[in-house]
Amino acid sequence: MIQCIKQLKTAFGLAFLWLVCLIYFTQGFRSFVWTAVSYQLKDRLKLSPSASQFVFSVSFFPWSIKPIYGYASLILSDCIPIKGKKRIPYLVISTVMSLVPWLILGINASTRSSIWHLMILLTLQNLGSAMADVVVDAMIAEAVRFEKASFAGDLQSLSWLSMAFGGVCGSLLGGYALTNLEIDIIFLLFSTLPAIQLFSCGLVEESSMGSEVLSDFSISSDSHHLNGKANDLDEDSSLEEKSNVSARKRKKSQKKSKKTQLTRRKAQTPSPGKGKSLPLLWFQSLKYATYNLCRAFKQPMILRPMTWFFLAHVTVPNLSTVMFYYQTEFLKLEASFLGTVRVIGWVGLMLGTFTYNQYLKKMKLRRILALTHIGLAFLNLFDVILVSRTNVAFGVSDKTLVLCGSALSDAVNQFKFMPFLILSGQLCPPGIEGTLFALFMSINNFGSTVGSFVGAGLASILNISSGSFDNLLLGINIQLFCTFIPVVLLFLIPKEATGIAS
Repeated sequence: MIQCIKQLKTAFGLAFLWLVCLIYFTQGFRSFVWTAVSYQLKDRLKLSPSASQFVFSVSFFPWSIKPIYGYASLILSDCIPIKGKKRIPYLVISTVMSLVPWLILGINASTRSSIWHLMILLTLQNLGSAMADVVVDAMIAEAVRFEKASFAGDLQSLSWLSMAFGGVCGSLLGGYALTNLEIDIIFLLFSTLPAIQLFSCGLVEESSMGSEVLSDFSISSDSHHLNGKANDLDEDSSLEEKSNVSARKRKKSQKKSKKTQLTRRKAQTPSPGKGKSLPLLWFQSLKYATYNLCRAFKQPMILRPMTWFFLAHVTVPNLSTVMFYYQTEFLKLEASFLGTVRVIGWVGLMLGTFTYNQYLKKMKLRRILALTHIGLAFLNLFDVILVSRTNVAFGVSDKTLVLCGSALSDAVNQFKFMPFLILSGQLCPPGIEGTLFALFMSINNFGSTVGSFVGAGLASILNISSGSFDNLLLGINIQLFCTFIPVVLLFLIPKEATGIAS
């Protein structure tokens, strides 16, 4: 591991490596502050479980529409470099967006006491975090391009490890902080991470792009790749040379190296400022990107699996916030214990990843996903036992049941998420991998958000509220039944697809 980090340091530089790890660590460490937000909604604002879950669903909605503003921001950064730099300035902007809301919430008590102010600031914070995620993903993609491509897997593994480590630290410290610190101090403490991230942006050197904007090559390459052609730079620049017949004939008769072709193309590319305004170039870039993205997504081999993963979230009501209320108000579980539960959950997630890679990845996806949902249905029985108080009759403590359920559910959920990542990578056509993969992730996130809305609606219909959990057992049983619905829809998943990347 240490040797791998040294190799990555040599390849990418310490500053870049530090920034990537810090951003992913912060994503995992969010459990430190969002646990405090949960208690703020429950204890200070006195919201019902359904209202609290609604606030969370709205606040995390920016992660569900990440491609819409994320890809637009990438085109904007390509078209309009700030001081000759395409990525770092936009990373600074997104970091400020994620930093300022926590500072306001920590300093201004009235914003913490208003549900609307709190929800708006939390949504803005998630918007900044999601934008930063888009930009850093683009930076990673650019960093591993060409000669550094062999480090792509190692860099991604380090990113996930950083996020998992952040999750463990955030969960451990979150429970302690809630017991010993005021909520405003917790918000201000967490704001130090985006502040450090903001400072770290200045440590990363990005090559100056001058007045360069998005070239015709970047616009047309997606279209060429979608047609399945392995076009080189000579073919990509053919549109530019239609008006110069002699140059094209000369190019056909000469056999140049790839490096020579790149140099020639760069010299022949007309200045983007001539003939077309910058807004027009941006509009055309967005139009081409949207067209190619829609054309790719309409293909049945892409649309059907993504429909399944979306429906797998939507058809199962998410009652996690309701269970949080039940655990804290009825079972009287302490904040420090719930922090430990989240740590166990992160350990279960890593264990699930290891188990999948060792034993399940060669299995057919349909079978993996069917077994996963059957396993999730079995784990729902833990909640049924907990809410019905059956565990008390058998001498099993509430804490033991909650700990086991958390570890196993996160591990089993990873059996569904890992195939999603693998299948998404297999389905992405060359040339628009990054954009389409971001869309897949957002569909997954959006499905989770809709599932939370469905759970909030179910809790409201059943009149489950703070201090009134009479119908919670019925809600859990409905959730248990709905867990089998995605199994019926598995015909949408390619029959021969396996859990290993091709």
